[in-house]
Parts: sequence; structure tokens; C-alpha cells
Amino acid sequence: MSTLLTAQSLHVDTAFGPLFTNLSFTLKKGDRIGLIGYNGCGKSTLLRVLDGTMIPNGGSVALASHCLMARVEQHLPDTLLAQPLLQVVLEKLPALERENQRWQAERLLAEMGFTADEARQRASTLSGGQHTRLLLARALIQQPDLLLLDEPGNHLDLPTLLWLESFLQTWQGSFVLVSHDNILLDAVTNASWILRDKTLHAFSLPCSAARQALDERDASDALRHKAEQKEIDRVAASAKRLAIWGRTYDNEDLSRKAKQMEKQVQRLKESQTDLTAGTPWRLTLRGDMLRADRLLEMDQLPVPPAPGLPVLFTAGLARLKSGDRVAVMGRNGGGKSSLLRLLWRHMQQESAEDGLRLHPRLKPGYYDQTLHQLADDNTLLDALEPFEPAADARKRALISAGFSWARHGQKVATLSGGERSRLLFVGLSLACYSLLLLDEPTNHLDMDGKTALARTLCDYPGGLLLVSHDRELINHSCNRFWLIDERGLSEWHSAEEVYEVLRTAVRCPAPEVVAENRREAEEDHDTLLERLVSLEQLLADDLARKPKHQKPQLQAQWRKEIATLNALLS
Repeated sequence: MSTLLTAQSLHVDTAFGPLFTNLSFTLKKGDRIGLIGYNGCGKSTLLRVLDGTMIPNGGSVALASHCLMARVEQHLPDTLLAQPLLQVVLEKLPALERENQRWQAERLLAEMGFTADEARQRASTLSGGQHTRLLLARALIQQPDLLLLDEPGNHLDLPTLLWLESFLQTWQGSFVLVSHDNILLDAVTNASWILRDKTLHAFSLPCSAARQALDERDASDALRHKAEQKEIDRVAASAKRLAIWGRTYDNEDLSRKAKQMEKQVQRLKESQTDLTAGTPWRLTLRGDMLRADRLLEMDQLPVPPAPGLPVLFTAGLARLKSGDRVAVMGRNGGGKSSLLRLLWRHMQQESAEDGLRLHPRLKPGYYDQTLHQLADDNTLLDALEPFEPAADARKRALISAGFSWARHGQKVATLSGGERSRLLFVGLSLACYSLLLLDEPTNHLDMDGKTALARTLCDYPGGLLLVSHDRELINHSCNRFWLIDERGLSEWHSAEEVYEVLRTAVRCPAPEVVAENRREAEEDHDTLLERLVSLEQLLADDLARKPKHQKPQLQAQWRKEIATLNALLS
């Protein structure tokens, strides 16, 4: 295997201490690496060091002459927001090559799910998921050998996430993928880097197996540390006893042996097995239960993407009360975030629009997926002032959430996406709202943060409207489910039913029709592959259930369709 990139003794400092030290590794052709770790541990910083946009405090990065590297950005530059999507993609190429590569850009945008009309619209009109797909197209237009992806699954809906999974599985190049999605990482990677305790732990295993291996190593280290500490305590006790005897009996030999044993204790402490510091973060969410039959009620409420624009859909009769934890689900661009923004705008006004009724004592809170509620120029302490005026309460909340006293004067702009997300949750908890509108709250949370959020949402006493594509969060924290599609807003009894609707939105043609239109099916290779992935996942999920809950007829149908698709794709 040819070497693509080599890093030696990388060291990055921050104002609050080293982010990581002495990182050395080699990337080779065929490496498909998942980079995971706690929020704020330096994953995005490491990618910026690798692509040259950030200079480390120490160490070096050497890129092979034959290797072309591209990085998928987290955000589109503001200067490009007013440009059409096609021009945004072509902007990554040299000016002389853009016209010749226009067809390639059009093909990439089509693969990302953009129509020809959407390719001519401005980038500023895109939803979060569409924004991420555009960023991916900007990177792929360069035809890189090594791809750096910084949480590309953020903002993606389920069908697009399945497409991303299929793309990474079939892509011939190498990549480093930062993600907190266990399922995605297990499906596409062959190695894992875990950035923790300012160092890099490398495993030739996918994410779940690597995390388990690290947990086992931690358990072994804990046992070894305990045994070493026992020996240290024994030698220290002996040294203390000999020292007392030496002074009592004025015995130089005993005093000399005591000093020797004290030196031995120091050597044992220096060589003692280090234990992990673990995650520094704590995530909690407090709320207020408003005893009422309804916190809000919608009845034929028109939902536009922004004031003055055409309506995306009209929400029929829907109610929400304290204790309701509603998951708002659907494809990107369907109007989920638009619904939350519309509700939030009306909640800030004295009188609500026709079609919406709010409880007069309702105290709502909003989590914006863009995290724009936190001003970049504010310090951590000042950023929380709109949520809680009392400075002492803010200080205690920051410390309990893992932000040390020394960091309270840090600017919000210097935080990672995960740290900003946790800071906003600190504010929402301080305010103690009776209704929360959460728009993709897991986009920047690490795996432990997602688990903590699901746990705290289950105990949240107020009302909750949650827009998310995180299946684990929805399954563990929500008790009601709203689906937004071409028919408008509808309520479903279980999340599994909604997943099935989303997965089967694009149906595969019948086998006899497929045979007659094989050429057309081959041209739509990506759609067939996406359908195959969704069917296999659907079958695996059903087989994982208890036998009495399985659906044999559907399993037979799925197996038949899988066989047909495999024949077409072979």
C-alpha cells in the first residue's frame, strides 16, 4: 500500500492548555478511518491541521506528491450564499476548468438529489440537509484520493444518510470520517482513531468494536492501577514504619532503609498505569410542567419556509400538552424546521396567527440547529445572560456542565460545534421552559452526549417538539410522532411505521417491468442501491425482533425484492 500522508509529533496548544500532544500516524491507500472522541477533544482541529488550514504548534504533516486531498467543509462561505448551486460547486475548480467541468458538477448535484431547477437556486435557500449535500459535492468535484469529512451526516435526512453510507462504501478512495453515528461508522470504516486524553488510540476495527476494545483496555488499566496502588500503599506504609523506628531507636540503618523505600514509592508512582480522565461534560435539561390540557393547538396552519414565500404545507388539527414528547419527522426540505421557526416567531408575538392557539402562560424555548442564538463575540458567561440574569447561577451551571472556571471568559466563537451545542443546552436548562422546540439537537453532540440527551428528555416534565433524524434519540425519548410529507402533517402511533414510510418512499418497479427497462434502471443506479440498503436494514431490524413480533410475509417480500436488486446491480 502506498503512503498518502504522514504526520509526526503533532502538537496543538490552546489558551487553556494542550489540545493534543505527540500525535504520529500514517495514512495509506485503502484506509477508511473513523475519527471519534468527546466534543472539544480536537477532532475538527486535527482535520484542519491535516489539510493545511491550521499550523500546529509542533510537528509536521507530509502529503504524498501523488495524493490529492479534499476536505468537506462544515459551513459554506458567506460570499457564496447568494450564488446558484452549480456555481458554488464549480467555484472549487480553477477558473479555466469550470466550463469544461460543468457537466461533472451537474451530475454530482443530481446524485445529491438536486433537480435541474434546484441547481439554479441560491445556496441561501437550502435546508440544513441540502446544505450538507452541497458541501459534499464541492469536495467531490476535485476528484480527491483522500477525503476529510467532518461530521457529514449532520442535517441529513434518512434517505440521504443511506445514500452517503452507500457512497462511502463504494468509493474507491481513502478517507478520514469524523462522526458520532455508530451505525454509519460501522458500515463504512475499516479502522478507528479515538482521540482522548490528548493522545490518539488507533484500532484496526470499526467503531463499535474499537470502542469496546478501548473499554476493555480501560477496565484492564483500572485493575492494574488498583494493584499498583496497593503495592505503593504497602511500600509507603513500610517506609513510614521504618522511619518511625529509626527515629525512636536512633538506628541509622532503619532510617536509610526508610529513605530507600520512599524513593521506591516515588518510582512506583511515576511508572503507575495512567487512567483515562473520561468525558468532562455533563448534559442535563430542566423544565417546568404547565398543568393544562394543551400548550399549543394547530388547526389548518399554513407553513411557509419564510414570511412572504409560498406555503410548503398546511398543518391540520394537532395538539400538544405537558409531557408530550413529539418527534417531527420527514425528508429534508419538507418543512420540519420551517414549522418550528414559524411557531417560534408567533410565540415571540403578542397575538398568534389564525390557525394557532397558545396557552397564555406558555414559556417556550428554542434550540436553533445553526446555533445562532449564541453571539460569537460574547464570553461563555455573558452568552447565558438572556437565559438567566443571575451571574452566580450561570457560573455554577457552567462548572457543573464541564466548563471550568478558567474558561468562563472564553469567546463563544472559539468553541467547537459540540461545545456550542452543550452551552446552549446549559442556557435552556437555566431558563426552565415549559415548552421546548429542538431543531436537530444531536448534530454536534458526541456519542455520550446523545445518550445523555435521550435520558434527560425522557424525564423532561414540559412539552417537547423534536426535529431529528437520529433514530436512537427518537426511539428512546419520544412518545408521539408527526410525519410531514406531500400530504401535510399526520400523526403515527410508532416510530417504526414512520421509518418504513420514509424508507419505502421510492419503490422499486416490479420484476417483470424491471427486466423490460433494465437500461433505465442501470442509469438510476444510486436509487436502486439506496433501496437495497434500506431493504436490508428493514429485514435486519425485523429479524432482530422477538419471533412473535416478526412479519414473515413482509420478510419474504423484502427478500424477493433484495434478490431482484442484487441481480440488477451485479
